[in-house]
Amino acid sequence: MNLLIEIIGWAGMFLVVLAYYLVSHKNISGSSSVYQLMNLVGAIFVGVNVYYNQAWSSFALQCAWATIAIASLIDKKK
Repeated sequence: MNLLIEIIGWAGMFLVVLAYYLVSHKNISGSSSVYQLMNLVGAIFVGVNVYYNQAWSSFALQCAWATIAIASLIDKKK
């Protein structure tokens, strides 16, 4: 189980960093659904890892990150 949690955490970190890279190099827009989905999934995956490891401040950060992504995605639907 520990290995699976670590893999999920690393995958989440990769998604968040990749999203930032793509925006920084103007491959996608910071307001695009792709960017927000990458951040949402990345935050959830990292959140699973930090919750499992009881890193509560990091878990709170991932919850905030996911909430921002969800709010942005909902706002795009309007």
